Amino acid sequence: RRTSDAPLLGRRRRRILRPDAEADIAVIRFSEHLLASAIGAASARLVLALLLRRGNVTGQSALRLLDDASEALQYNRDLLQSALDQVRHGLSVFDKDMRLICWNRQYRELLDIPSDLGRVGVPLDRILRNCAERGDLGPGSPDQIVADLLMKLAVTRETFQLRLEPDGRSIEIRTSPMPQGGIVTTYSDITERVRAATELARSNETLERRVAERTAELTRLNEALGEAKAKADEASLDKTRFLAAASHDILQPLNAARLYAASLVEGEGRSGPSTPAIARNIDAALGAVEEILSALLDISRLDQGRLEPEYGEFPLEELLRQLEVEFGPLAHERGLALRVQATSLWVRSDRRLLRRLVRNLVSNAIKYTSRGSVVLGCRRRGASVLIQVVDTGPGIAPAEQTLIFKEFHRLQATASGVSGLGLGLSIVERIGRVLDAPILLSSVPGHGSIFSVGVPMSAAPARPVIARALPAPPAPAMTGSLAGALIVCVDNEHLVLDGMRTLVERWRCEFLGA
Repeated sequence: RRTSDAPLLGRRRRRILRPDAEADIAVIRFSEHLLASAIGAASARLVLALLLRRGNVTGQSALRLLDDASEALQYNRDLLQSALDQVRHGLSVFDKDMRLICWNRQYRELLDIPSDLGRVGVPLDRILRNCAERGDLGPGSPDQIVADLLMKLAVTRETFQLRLEPDGRSIEIRTSPMPQGGIVTTYSDITERVRAATELARSNETLERRVAERTAELTRLNEALGEAKAKADEASLDKTRFLAAASHDILQPLNAARLYAASLVEGEGRSGPSTPAIARNIDAALGAVEEILSALLDISRLDQGRLEPEYGEFPLEELLRQLEVEFGPLAHERGLALRVQATSLWVRSDRRLLRRLVRNLVSNAIKYTSRGSVVLGCRRRGASVLIQVVDTGPGIAPAEQTLIFKEFHRLQATASGVSGLGLGLSIVERIGRVLDAPILLSSVPGHGSIFSVGVPMSAAPARPVIARALPAPPAPAMTGSLAGALIVCVDNEHLVLDGMRTLVERWRCEFLGA
């Protein structure tokens, strides 16, 4: 085959081969082996047969041998093509001029290559341009798309992914060079893998978002829990202070009542206050205790939500005039002018609770105002009505305007000269929460205060009711003495029955207790 192969055979057989000598069987087999590695075993055998019989080969024999060689070559090519068609991936081979020389069925199906392009010698750029002009390779200029793909396939020979339109399939393309020049390209359909990766990425993104949302929710709940705990601790501390102050204020009048009672027991035959005066003092002390306990009971009911408002529509004039009748004499006694402004406005609220709220504000204003006046009126504010109590009292410093609504809190500057428990504004604040009526305060020290409560305004009825002041109910007239009357008292405390018996017997009445 080549003269350079002769020394190799000579070394194996340990003798020198001469070109003019006759070839033996070993040389013939070695030559056939070398040819088979290049053109195949069948073709090598045919070539050697022609060489060995060239002296007496006829034309017919030569044609037969040529037919046999062609048949063997076609068989080998068919066998190779069948093997390539069984490969799962698409495959194509281009020579050094980038012309198609070999391909398989999957390659044509993946790229949908027409029959006129699926033949030997078709340039690679022509195949790519056909796909680009159909829109299979995505939007953009076909020239630019073909140039980019040729760079990746023939120059950089990188592995890349390509999305085919319009079905959205994803193709992975790998390129390998051939020794004599040219390239071998493989095409793998990785649509399912890309879809799975996309779903996994989407799932991860969803999971991360849910984790972030849960983390934010837990953070918010922890913050809310911390705030709730702080409020609970503050409420517990307030309750402790509340009970301490309540115990102190209750024990004071009780101790006074015990002292007065002791003076009654030990005062017979001695000089000192008369029995009626001591009895009045005991009654006043016990009345103070009753007032404290009633206020505490009201606060407890408001805090526990046991006071359910009963909403209705009513004129404000009626409520304001009732308060004028109730507090007019008290204001006159303290030398104050109580002025109530007339109004025709109607509101929607709980009549009983709203009256108590405003009553406490008026009572507080009269109690802490030493001279001047107290004005009770109202004004529109959008869809609401502001009921206002304006006084000319000492005013409240900004630092204390939120503290005065706490239980038993009284201003140091005025507490010594005014009787009270410090519970009135605390009850006002709680009733305001129950009625959803905000309490507003505007005050300047030395220039008085303005307390306002906002109530939803209501339309007056078609036939307006003329509100007029209701006179105070007259005290029942005494028609005679109770002497000899039978009075029945039922109670679950023996001390109450004994006290009632003592009082009734002083009236010279017959008493029956159970």
